[in-house]
Parts: sequence; C-alpha cells; structure tokens
Amino acid sequence: MRFYTFILILCFQSFSYAQDFNEIPPVFDSCKDEPLTSLQKCFDNQVFNLLFANFKVPKSISDSNYKGEVVILFEVDKEGGFRVMYIDAVYPELKTEATRVISEFPKVEPAKYNGNATYKQYSITLKIPLENQTVVTEDLALQNKETEVLELNALEIAAKNEIDKINANYKKYDYSEYSSQLNIPFSHENYAKFDRATNLIGTNSHTASKPFIYEDVATYHDFKAENDALLKDKKTWAGKKLWNEHLVQLQGKDYWFTVDPIFDLQLGKDTDADFSYTYNNTRGVYIQGGLGKKFNFSASVYENQGRFAQYFNNYAESIRPEGGDPAIIPGRGIAKRFKDDAYDYPVAEAYLSYTPSKFINVQFGHGKNFIGDGYRSLLQSDVASPYPYLKLNTKFWKIKYTNTYTWLKDVRPEVTEDGAFLTKYIANHYLSWNVNKRLNLGLFESVIWANTNNRGFDINYLNPIIFYRAIEFETGQDAGNAIVGASAKYKFTDNFNMYSQFVLDEFSLDDVTGGNKSWKNKFGLQLGAKYYNAFKIRDLILQAEYNAVRPYTYSHNTITLNYAHNNQPMAHLWGANFRELVLIGRYRKGRVFGEAKLIAGIRGFDVNNSADNFNYGGNIFESEVNRPFDSGVEIGQGIKTNTINASIQGGYLINPASNLKVFANVSYRNFNPEAETMSVLNNSTVWFNFGIRTDLFNWYFDL
Repeated sequence: MRFYTFILILCFQSFSYAQDFNEIPPVFDSCKDEPLTSLQKCFDNQVFNLLFANFKVPKSISDSNYKGEVVILFEVDKEGGFRVMYIDAVYPELKTEATRVISEFPKVEPAKYNGNATYKQYSITLKIPLENQTVVTEDLALQNKETEVLELNALEIAAKNEIDKINANYKKYDYSEYSSQLNIPFSHENYAKFDRATNLIGTNSHTASKPFIYEDVATYHDFKAENDALLKDKKTWAGKKLWNEHLVQLQGKDYWFTVDPIFDLQLGKDTDADFSYTYNNTRGVYIQGGLGKKFNFSASVYENQGRFAQYFNNYAESIRPEGGDPAIIPGRGIAKRFKDDAYDYPVAEAYLSYTPSKFINVQFGHGKNFIGDGYRSLLQSDVASPYPYLKLNTKFWKIKYTNTYTWLKDVRPEVTEDGAFLTKYIANHYLSWNVNKRLNLGLFESVIWANTNNRGFDINYLNPIIFYRAIEFETGQDAGNAIVGASAKYKFTDNFNMYSQFVLDEFSLDDVTGGNKSWKNKFGLQLGAKYYNAFKIRDLILQAEYNAVRPYTYSHNTITLNYAHNNQPMAHLWGANFRELVLIGRYRKGRVFGEAKLIAGIRGFDVNNSADNFNYGGNIFESEVNRPFDSGVEIGQGIKTNTINASIQGGYLINPASNLKVFANVSYRNFNPEAETMSVLNNSTVWFNFGIRTDLFNWYFDL
C-alpha cells in the first residue's frame, strides 16, 4: 500500500511540473541561454528595450509637453513574427510610430504549448515622454482566464480602457471660449470694453451685427490678457471659483465646456410706488462649450420672480397676452402672477454655432439679435423677448453679410385663434461694407409675413440674396410688410467716430416731394457719435445719439404685419412717433466700472376715449388705416409727451470669467403728457436699486 501511495505522489508531482513547463513563451536569440523560469522576464525586457531604443516621439507632441501612455496589443505568431493588433493613444502620430517599431522587431522562436508552436498575444504600456521603466507584458489569454472572462478581442480590450483614455485627455483649462465661435453675451457695458479696439482706423471689422463671436473680436482684443490682468492671487478652491474662474471648467484634446451659476438679485425702492420695495430674484445656470474647432453651443436658463418700479409694472401689464397671464416683462417674456403684486417669468436662451469654413458661421437658437453701432437700433434691436432664429454670417474681403430668419408670436386677443397665438415670421438681410479704412456702409432689408392661408414659413424668403420688395409684389401686397434701411459709420480718428441709420417703411415719391407731411412718409433716422479715451482719460467713453421715427413707421394696414414680437417692438423700444436724445458716459478701471445716462425725448400717444379713438402713429400694433388725417402728420402728434430718463450706476466686477458684478443704481424718470388719459398718466419717480448680477443681456428700463 505504501508503494502505491509513493507512486501516486510521484505522478502528481510530475504532472504538476509538466503543467508549469508545457507552455513556453516566445524566445529572442539573446534569451536562449536563460533558464526556463526566466524566459518570460527576458522576453519582456527585450520587447521594452526594442521599443525604448527605436520609438521616436514626434516633435509636435514633445513640444506640447504631452504626458500620457501608449497601450500596445500585439501578437507573436507561429512563425515567430510580431503583428500589431490594436494601439490605444491620444495622438494618431503615436499609433503610427508604435506600429512602425513593432513591425521592425526581429523574428523569434515562437511560443510553444506541449512542444508545438503556437501564437501568443500580449499587451504592453509605454509611457510618454519615454522613460526607463520596469515593464511586464501582460498575457491576454492568461489575463482573461484570471478574470473568468472569455478571451477578448482587440475592440473589446480597447473599450475597457475608454474611461482611462478620457481621464488621460484632461488638460488645464485655457479659456477656449476666447477663440471660439460662441457669441459674446451682448450688454452695452460689456461691449464697451473692446469697442475702441474694433473701431480703429484701418481695421476690417464689422461692428453693427451683434452679438459678436469671440473669434472675430479676438483679432483686435486680447481677452486672455485682459482676464489675466484682473486675476486675484487666490490659493483655495473657493477663492479661485469666486474671484477668477468658472464654477466648472473642463477641457480635453478636442472638447471643452464651462458651467456657471446665474444671479440677478436686486433690491430697490420706487418713490412713486404704493408698495414698499422693488426686487428681482433670478437664479439660473449658464453653460457653454465646444466640440472640435467648428462646433460650439451655449445655453442659459433663468428662473425669475420680480416686482419693479411702478411705471415698469404698468407697462408690463399693458402689453399682457391673451389667456389670463397678467404681464409680459419687457425684454424677457410672458409672466405669471407671483403672490399678489409680483411676477414669475421663466426665460431660456440657447443656440448652436457651426462654422463649416472660415467664411461662414451658422447659428440656430432661441435668443436675440441687434443691428447697429448705437445704444438704440432702428433696424433690429434686442428690446423684445427672446425668439427662435436661424442666422448666417458670411464674411469675405471687406464684406460681412448677415441673414436672420426669425419665428415670432403676436399674443394680442384680437389675433388669437382658438387659444393659440398668431405665428409670424421676419427675414432680415444686412450687408456691411468697409469702403476704405475709415468709412463703413450698410444696407438693410426686412420682410414680415404671417401664417395666413396656411402659408407657414414662405420658402421665397429663404433666398439669401434678393430684394424682398419684389417678393412682396409677387405674393400679394398685403401678404408681407417690407422695410428697407441703410447705415453708415465714419472714423475720424482712432478715438472718435460717427454713425447713423436710416429706415424706410413706405416710399411714395409724390408724397415725399409734395411737402405736405404725408402719413406715407414713414421713416426713421439715427445720428450718433462716440468719443473713446475722452479728454485723454483712458477707458472713458462718451456717446451722444439722436433718434427720430415718424408716425406709423413699423406698422401696417393689416393688424398683424407689424414689426414686433410678443407685444414688443423689434426695433426701437418706443415704437414710432417720437424723437429722443441719448447721452451716455462709461468708465472702467480694473474691476471697477461706472455709467451715467440721460435720455430726453418727445413722444405722441393715442387719446383712446369715446370721442377720439384714432391711431396717431405711435402704437405700431394698430392698423394705420384708422388715422385721423392723411397730411400734416408730425412727430409728437396725439397726446404730446415730454419724457426724461436719467440714471447713474457704479459697480465692481466680482468674477471676470462669469461676468458677475455687484452694482448700485439710481434712476429718475419724468413722464409729462400734455393731457392725461386712462393709459397716459403723469409720472415722476426716483428708483434706487442695488444688487448682484451676471451681466449677460441688456435691461432697458428707459420706457
């Protein structure tokens, strides 16, 4: 019995020994004299030594100080040849180089199993930049056995390393938005920072079509240097996020995105109001990013509650929509009632920006657009609520051509059908031409049409190069409302320029030359000037602007084809039948900024009583057919009203990355009509206001 037991133990030991050495790894010539137990280690060392000696990191990658890894999956076949199965690396150049080096490996004795030649698959990781390291190749088949998983193919192995590859791609955020095709958030105070740089004599810039994209302005203004000059020396994460950085900023090899909170928290006092205080409570999130070099995206979502100065609340309620909602907050959107005397008005804006070539940028989104060099625009302004739009910017030679197609709503009860608001459309063309180093000329045309006869979005107006007036006659004179305009700017010096706009809504030569002040003389005029570094004070900007729009401009003989959206004008905030003078001074030094503004004007309002219900031309939503007379039409007709809006504001830029500011503002408004009615009331108020705000858009309180 002892003899049999001894034989069994001996056989078991022999079997175990055979199992250990039946599988032999590939053998390089230099490893043939190594003992059997050291063959795998010798093979590993030779593979690494050949890679280390022959792998050449491309210069462009070395110069970028890239640090990462190249994971190589390779096979040694039954003839002892090396074959690359898969390579995982950030740069294609690293993959190409690894394939080259492996393909030049010398043949070896193939791996053997039970004395027969067989193939073996391995993986090896090479660090970049190259460094002498202890490397052990991993037997893919053995690895799979240990994890009790069926043998993986090359694609499956690569898939298991995807997260590691993404993590290896992260790099320090370098403020990629400053060279992107994203819009620079349009606020007058924000744009004043680079207004002079884009208006120097000899620049081939086009400053009327707004918002600008960073890439265009970066040619003239160094956003990164400006940002670096404002940075505070903060070491903690909280300190950096509050004063210097985006809340979230992430960047990889071919993508980046940022996330910031939005705040517009205001508290104030209106001396004319019957409530104790004014406030605005806005919280939101602002996201922007890029995928590759041609595609960018941005989104901002706001949740808002507010109660404003009494005159502003009254105006918001006077333009309320059909359906029971109490108001439309000017420039923002339809509001619901919040508590007893405040408003809840959610707002969302977003767009996609795609640049297929250096000549064209295409945007599709929900937001606003502006055409002009002034504080106001008589062509296309940002005073209305956000709307869906498609915009094409084409830039070549000394030309920039902007096509904007918008989807708008008319929310008045007289045009609402079955509880649905009326849909209408506007297509705008604006051609900007730098005639020489000093002179810029612009041509503008627009057409408004409604979804009548199930017409929808009329494909006729998709033609980007056409005179809309001709299309208006083809589709029917009342099928669309065409408006044309022109602009000009002349740079006298680097520090002084003048600009102008002219808009024409109706043209009848007999009436223009007749001198009888016909109602058909529907036009508007703007003339303005800017003085940079005024009186040799760096970053002091002075601006003066005169605007005048004759009665009935922007209106139409049909009730629907007015130049408006959500009961708000698409051009000047005051509609028509007015003249005004705007004086603005802006100054900034480091993170401190200040602004003073004075607007004085004359406006004409309708009487709207049982004896006089005529349209005097100031309300662009009324049909021009209901006019009191055909000739003798003058600005200020109806109830002539003198208005003054004055304000002074000072503030401090908390975070230049997110444009978060703290501010205090005092404004004075005097509204003095010759006669009072139910809708036109004498008003004089002082509004004190302070708060903290992410400056992404313009608030217009100068109603």
